[in-house]
Amino acid sequence: MHLNPYGHDAVVLAADLVNDPPPDAGELVARCRAAGLVVDATADDDLERAHEVLADWTAIVDATDPAERARRTNDLLARHCAHPRMTDHAGSGWHLHFRDFDLPVGRVLGSLIAMGTALHLAGRGMHRLGRCGVEGCERVFADVSRTGRQRYCSTACANRDAVRRHRAR
Repeated sequence: MHLNPYGHDAVVLAADLVNDPPPDAGELVARCRAAGLVVDATADDDLERAHEVLADWTAIVDATDPAERARRTNDLLARHCAHPRMTDHAGSGWHLHFRDFDLPVGRVLGSLIAMGTALHLAGRGMHRLGRCGVEGCERVFADVSRTGRQRYCSTACANRDAVRRHRAR
């Protein structure tokens, strides 16, 4: 997976995996591949590692203070990222990886999500992660909108809330 300057792909994948957790390692690998992540290796603890990373990522989403959000992101970076490396694996073109080579998918996800989140927040704004604004919906979202004002996890929730507000009037 290529990290764009804003971390778009990584935070969208993280939100997807948090909102709909994979039931097993096979599903995790399939969804990572579908998101464009090149999976070189797997390990028995991939699913467990992924759940740990996603729990830490959710704590970043739930942090409302920008300084706290930055601290949690820095902690995630420190635990999962290595110094940047140029790579041309799988003939995908030269790009940067912020992890060691030949890691299983559970470890790659930690690096990808940590670096992608840092790029997303630094490049687009510290407010660009959140939980759905509909009462009772706990889904998370990564705001990759042009305007930076996303409040809902999906169009369905946005429409549901608009109907509720309309009926209340």
